[in-house]
Amino acid sequence: MDWKQAWSTTANTTNSALDSLAPVCVPFATRWDLEADRRNKLRTPEHLKTLMATQKEHNAARSTHSTAKSQQLTARAASNNPFAAGRRAARVASKAAARHERDTRAKLKAARVNYPSTLKARAIQAHSVHAVPSAIASALMSTSHLTIWPAATSAVLVGANVAALALGRRKLRVVVDESLSLEERQLMERLDPSYWVEHAPDRGLSGTVTTPPSMEPGGIRCEIRLDGTWTVKTLADKADSVRALLGARTALRIRITSASRGGWAVVTLATRSAAAGVSSLWTPDRIPSDPLMMSLALDTETGDEVLIPFDERLLVSGASGTGKSWSFRPLMATAHLRGDLLLIDGKGEEANIWESACRVAVERDEITDAVDEAHAEMNRRKVDMKQRGISVWDGRQLTVVVDEGQVILALITKDKDRLQRLIELSSLGRSRGVVLWWATQYPLTDGGAPGVHKLIAPNLLTRFSLRVAGTTQAQVALDDCAHYAPHQIPDGREYRGHGYLKGYGPRMLRTWTLDDAGVRALPKSIWTPDQSTGGQSPRPLHLVKGTAAPSGTASNRDKVLTAVQSGARTAKDVADATGLNKGTVSREIKALTTGGTLFRTTDGRLTTTRDDSAAA
Repeated sequence: MDWKQAWSTTANTTNSALDSLAPVCVPFATRWDLEADRRNKLRTPEHLKTLMATQKEHNAARSTHSTAKSQQLTARAASNNPFAAGRRAARVASKAAARHERDTRAKLKAARVNYPSTLKARAIQAHSVHAVPSAIASALMSTSHLTIWPAATSAVLVGANVAALALGRRKLRVVVDESLSLEERQLMERLDPSYWVEHAPDRGLSGTVTTPPSMEPGGIRCEIRLDGTWTVKTLADKADSVRALLGARTALRIRITSASRGGWAVVTLATRSAAAGVSSLWTPDRIPSDPLMMSLALDTETGDEVLIPFDERLLVSGASGTGKSWSFRPLMATAHLRGDLLLIDGKGEEANIWESACRVAVERDEITDAVDEAHAEMNRRKVDMKQRGISVWDGRQLTVVVDEGQVILALITKDKDRLQRLIELSSLGRSRGVVLWWATQYPLTDGGAPGVHKLIAPNLLTRFSLRVAGTTQAQVALDDCAHYAPHQIPDGREYRGHGYLKGYGPRMLRTWTLDDAGVRALPKSIWTPDQSTGGQSPRPLHLVKGTAAPSGTASNRDKVLTAVQSGARTAKDVADATGLNKGTVSREIKALTTGGTLFRTTDGRLTTTRDDSAAA
């Protein structure tokens, strides 16, 4: 047996147990030391001199009073007449002596208060008052057999007093870790129970006691015992006092939440990020094996991957510059690789990247056509589901992404029919495999320029929010979880892509990101209504470097070019010849003319040769 190892293990276990008990005894030891220090400060030479003088005066007064009482008794025995001169004089003298004795006794009491006994001496006196009678009782009760419990009880009380003081004064070694920064060392020292209990009353936190803090992947974590009327909410309201007591910098995130048991709170200091060592770049390998889930982000406190439902309606909020578009791309890529993706882009910048991979709608006619076709597809699936006798769509999911929501609403607000179709997409589409995802910089439902419609927002149950402008936006962005305070996320490049997920808890998440090259590497799959069929599993897609369509399959751009080569000269002619919607035809014509494949004559007609354009 390795005795050295056994001793080390036993010592460490004992120290850990003592460290866990120490915070319970810290308030007792602190009150003891404060009272002992108060008494010691009062024991000055001046107070001692006053005490001795008052004791001398009181002793003299007692002696005088005793003599006066004796003289009164003698005078009473000498004469039976209570009005005799001798008896009256003795009575007056006795009353005066008694009054003087009472006055000196009061002065002596005040002098003893000003010059008290030491707390140690007072404790010995108190225990002696208990121990001496206990010993006598033990002796008297041991006539027939030995009875020791009264004395043992006294001894236990003495031992408990000494042990509580020793544990309360125990100096805890918080952490001996060279990886800690100077800031972390200072914070952990101030979270030590001995420091906290001593200085908490100065900050209005009397009645709270910390436990030894611990370092976790996301920063410092410490439990706080709440005594008296303290609750987690009242402690959270005192967050500024906690920050001042710890001397923490203003930018440091401090979170106060409930512990696993009543009467305890947990304070978390985000001095680190558990996601710091993990690349934020998204790849298709991040797609979970569970087809009903998708990866959103990493928990910055635990380092765990956070998954959200794939087939659930989604609201993503974030002010300009918070990384909303980059954070949204991995979710869109997941939807594209698993099913069909329709991007309705109110601003147009994202469409420039995604048009090589999926169907996009930017211009007014493209947006209205996209809404109409998505709504028609939802109704077509309803009929198909009724014919097949199913309640949930079993084919490919069509994900309709709206970005930026404020621009889209401003575009179709006066078009009541299309606004109603968009509302119905949010409320009726999920069971039919048509899922709406909404992104906005302005999570507001009221006012002249809302970012999300008040009838659409309640249907978006999964909500993720990056930094927003204020409390009103936070209320819409996270609904009943607005107390996560996304508006208080620090403003800085290092916090781009960081936000909160409704219902997950007030723990900050760092999202995945996808750059332009990653989007362009996605396979091309342009959704059209005639491609959607029920009862089919998603066709496998693979990342490709080129954009050419598979052999034997003509892309929309090829169809437009073929139609012009066959004699179509206007967008309407091309739409009639190809069967494509007007928005798709307009977009493909624009791309072909910009690339120099098609040309326009002076009267706006299409041609495939520059010479014909010049001749016209």
